[in-house]
Amino acid sequence: MNRPPLILVRHARPLVQAGTCYGVLDVAADDSATAQAADALAAKLPLQCTALVSPLGRCQQLARALQLRRPNAILITEPRLSEMDFGVWEGVPWEHIPKPAVDAWIANFSDHRFGGKESANDVLGRVATVWDAVPAAQLWITHAGVIRCAMLLAQGIRHLERADQWPATVPGYGESVTL
Repeated sequence: MNRPPLILVRHARPLVQAGTCYGVLDVAADDSATAQAADALAAKLPLQCTALVSPLGRCQQLARALQLRRPNAILITEPRLSEMDFGVWEGVPWEHIPKPAVDAWIANFSDHRFGGKESANDVLGRVATVWDAVPAAQLWITHAGVIRCAMLLAQGIRHLERADQWPATVPGYGESVTL
């Protein structure tokens, strides 16, 4: 399928203690950084665009800020664009997560459900359903894990076999990439 360009933007810096494991933990983002990200995003978007937005507060915050700058934007909350769910490890400092739990994840990164909820392949499959169903969206306001999944999908990768397939780099907080 020939897809139109898709801008993937990561929420602004979250207000969470450094070194904390968080995915679906619903934390707010820095207001000033969110405003800066919305300004940069609005400058590159057409007056009318369709955006799919993660339901988590830090992404909704950026969507609301963008809506002030681009009132004609169509913003649709899309639960499948939520970050990976780290289950029992959500909100726990990484240094307090037992080493055997991290080792088990590293040993089977693709399919191990770290924290008991989702594996990397679970998230990739969830994001693929959005990728396939909504090819006309011009923008996703989402998270690093979801952006990594979209990068894989753009390469035709729909199932991870090895941890080294997982993209090492993504846009920084409040930054975007176009696929």
